[in-house]
Parts: sequence; structure tokens; C-alpha cells
Amino acid sequence: MGTQAALETVPRVSSYEADKEAAREIQYSLVPTGNLIGAGVEVAYRFSPFAEVGGDFTDFFQLPNGLVGFYLGDVVGKGLAAAMYAALVMGTLRGINKTGEDTAAVLTLLNKRLLVRPISGRYCATLYALFDPITRQLTFSNAGLPHPVLVSNGKYSRLGEGGLPSAVFQGASYDKYTVRLLPGDSVLFATDGLHELRNHRDEDFSWDRLGELWSECSRKTADESLDHLFEGAKSFSDGSGPHDDITAVALRVPTEAESKQSGPSGVTAIENDFESSAELPVCAAISL
Repeated sequence: MGTQAALETVPRVSSYEADKEAAREIQYSLVPTGNLIGAGVEVAYRFSPFAEVGGDFTDFFQLPNGLVGFYLGDVVGKGLAAAMYAALVMGTLRGINKTGEDTAAVLTLLNKRLLVRPISGRYCATLYALFDPITRQLTFSNAGLPHPVLVSNGKYSRLGEGGLPSAVFQGASYDKYTVRLLPGDSVLFATDGLHELRNHRDEDFSWDRLGELWSECSRKTADESLDHLFEGAKSFSDGSGPHDDITAVALRVPTEAESKQSGPSGVTAIENDFESSAELPVCAAISL
């Protein structure tokens, strides 16, 4: 390579790296900046793209009627193209009028809008959920993500069924699932990158191993539970590392004793665990 060619390559490489970093910052600006903490609910998350950016996404928020809403999803593919489509899906979801009344209607409308201008080979698995901190009722609809895992009284079970991914079939409809949680219950929502984790012996992480780890978290906060789960996943993978994006959201109902310490039921704050908005979330740097 001549001197002139070498000099021309340096700015191109630098520009590419700068573009990747800019894309990464934009993607992290779309996920929550902390955990959602209230007297009647805890919501925490982990977000770990396989590359600099990825096709997973998540968000949670409090609706005007007092319900807590959240969604997570997994776009087919990896890297920048998947991240761009994930941003499109999130923008579409945020543009839907979330009244807090019908999770199935939200996914039906999402599917319809994504298919107005379909992108060849692009679709996503999406789950949308609502939680009432007063009645402790969880309602969700699922468009192709793995089943949520509930731990109640030390035992785990899978909730609901799957469903057609978003942006695949015109006219797709979705079921609505409802469960009333008890104080101390926790529910794990995750994309398939966690379930499909493998170790150097080519063994699956498996539903049973995931359920057992989640069952060990009954006395932990939502955030501590995710720490425990990902430590277990890291130990299982034994340095093999993930082969896909991984996103997990934990919903936990505080015990009655914990609720009395916090005050009346309902969401009280978005707990910011990060020092500044310019700093990328530490939970995004999961290393398995």
C-alpha cells in the first residue's frame, strides 16, 4: 500500500468507528436510564447487544392511569441494520396511544403499522405488558418472545403462549394473558439470546436452569435478581460468551414489609443508577 493510500484509509476507518460509536449512543438513549421503583412495584433491566449495537430493545414507563407499562423485543438479525429496525419498532410503539386498557390491541396495531411499509426480511418478536401496582394484576400479550417466567412461593412456571412475530402476517391478532401476583413474586421477561446461551460443551442454558436460578431470587430485589441470573449465566457459559443480543426485564412485587417502608402503593420514582445522561448504562456492558 502506498503512502497516499495509507493516509486516505486512516480517516475512513476513523469515520467508520465514529459512526459506530454514534449509533451506539443513539441506541442507548432509547433504553431506560435507570430502574423503576415504587411501593407496589420494582422494574429493572439488563441490555447487552452482541456487537456495538443490536436488535434488542426495551422500555418501561408509568401511564396516566397509574399502570406501569413496558415492552421488550428482538429484531431478526444483528448489528447496525437490526438496530435501525429496532429504533423503527420503538418509535412505532411510542406513537401508539397506550391507554393502558388492552395489550393485545397494542400489538395488533403495531403489526398493522409495520406492514404499511414492510422491509424485506425484517420482523421482530415483541411483548407488551401492563402492571397495576394497586391490584397486583399483570396483563401481557406476546408476539413471539420466549414465555415469561414467574416465581411464586419458591416455584417457577412459564406464563402464556407465544404468538406470531410482528411485521410478518397481515391481520395477525394476539391473545391477552392475566395473572394476579402475590407480594414477593417476580416475573422474568427475556429475549431468546439468554435462553439459547450455550457452553463449551454445546449444552443449552435451558428453561430448567433458568427457572432454578430465578427461583433462588425470592428474597432479592429486581435488580439483585438480574445480577444473580447473569452471574449464573456467566458461570454456565464458562467464557464461551453469548451468540446473540440479550435483554432481560425483571418485574417484582415487594413484600408487605417492604411496601410499608416505602409508603402508599404506586410508582414513586425512576431510580437513576447512572451518574449522568452522557454516561452509557453500566448494565449495557454485560460480559458473559
